[in-house]
Amino acid sequence: MRKFFLIACSLGLLWAGPAWAEGTTCLATADGKKLAGAARTSFLTKCERDATTVCDTTATERKLHGAARTSFTRKCVKDAVGQAPGT
Repeated sequence: MRKFFLIACSLGLLWAGPAWAEGTTCLATADGKKLAGAARTSFLTKCERDATTVCDTTATERKLHGAARTSFTRKCVKDAVGQAPGT
């Protein structure tokens, strides 16, 4: 079951999150695709959700717990999503 989950996450990463898989953030990809309005919001929401899933899986593989897991996951997701200009 765990193997299936990891494969599913990997496929999800390839399908929906290629932006940060290649080292580019979700925000940079949205800007590159010139997304605006609802399309941008939808893309960023899905990208962040996928990043959270992959980061949680990575934290589990690294056997992180408690504050270390929370800190790792927050930083991982923040790095994947990127920062909005001016923040």
